Amino acid sequence: MRCSTLLVIFTGVLLYLVLGALVFRSLEAPLEEKEHTVLILQYTFTLMPSPFSPSQKVLDAVGAGVSAEAAILNETFITNWDIASALFFSGTIMTTIGYGNISPKSDGGKLFCIVYALVGIPMFGILLAGVGDHLGTGLQKTVGKIEKLFLKWRISPTIVRVISAVLSILLGVLLFLAVPTLVFQEVENWSLLESAYFVVITLTTVGFGDYVAGSSAPSGGQSLRIPTNSLLWYKPLVWFWILLGLAYFASILSMIANWLRVLSKKTRAEMEELRAHATDWTQNIQNMSVDFRIPGNLDDHFKRRRRKHRHRSHGHSRSANGAKGEKGELRETYTYPTYSLKKNLPLFKARESTLMVEHHICLVNFALFLRTSCHIGTYA
Repeated sequence: MRCSTLLVIFTGVLLYLVLGALVFRSLEAPLEEKEHTVLILQYTFTLMPSPFSPSQKVLDAVGAGVSAEAAILNETFITNWDIASALFFSGTIMTTIGYGNISPKSDGGKLFCIVYALVGIPMFGILLAGVGDHLGTGLQKTVGKIEKLFLKWRISPTIVRVISAVLSILLGVLLFLAVPTLVFQEVENWSLLESAYFVVITLTTVGFGDYVAGSSAPSGGQSLRIPTNSLLWYKPLVWFWILLGLAYFASILSMIANWLRVLSKKTRAEMEELRAHATDWTQNIQNMSVDFRIPGNLDDHFKRRRRKHRHRSHGHSRSANGAKGEKGELRETYTYPTYSLKKNLPLFKARESTLMVEHHICLVNFALFLRTSCHIGTYA
């Protein structure tokens, strides 16, 4: 994806975020203020002289996001639908995280949320793919430089590829997991475990909502260490971290998938080549009948000794297998036993390697050759 195209998509997503924030704020903020007023009135008229018993109105107000503690202590009302919170809420819809700490309560807000999610989620998916593509390109260049550096040291390419992949993952873990964990620990006044828990739950888009950046502290927790007016830029900054973190890990998964795809193609091509060779070998061996014969012109030591033995035993009579040549030379033909794969093919399963079959045939014929040679030598 071109940078200009990515910039246009990014601008469109930002405008869509602002639009969603304005609409949600206009639909939900008046209802929240009304519920807050009802909560104060319910507490005022039920506190004395009878004990406080929360009514359904009070429960609805608390469910709408109104702070019961602030209402009871008569503190200044702080809305959950300020512009920063509305932007963050719109971003959680598009990223499918959906913390659930605040949600639309009005009918208009629920209807708009349906339409907003159906349009916003695909838009964010396109943006995520583009950002991940550019991050992946930069990551591949970095990995390429690392691989060249290791290859100069004459290290195996496979080991270099594994090292580069591990370093890429560690770099992402450092930038998008370790550093944000420390930042949230300091800003949100969370423990290290709580910060790491929030980071992982967020980037995996699980989003339980028990810990949310920039919102009220969990039960037993402490308040934020940043001024309230800083939340205007803090929450959008958290959303940009979510965007980059999701894009980075998406690019990592895409890179690993490409490596596996290349490896799968190579393996498939090698297996097809081996299968073709095995088929050719099987066909050739099935059509082959191994037959070793000793030539008729046997003018060697074994023949002379056997001929003398026969002359002595049969009164210089010619063997039935012998014949006179043109120069009066005795010609004999001795045939070795043959071992044909056509007759013995059932001994081997079709799945056996053709190379093992060929070796077996050679060994059997060699054994027959040795046995026959020894048998010929016994005539001496």
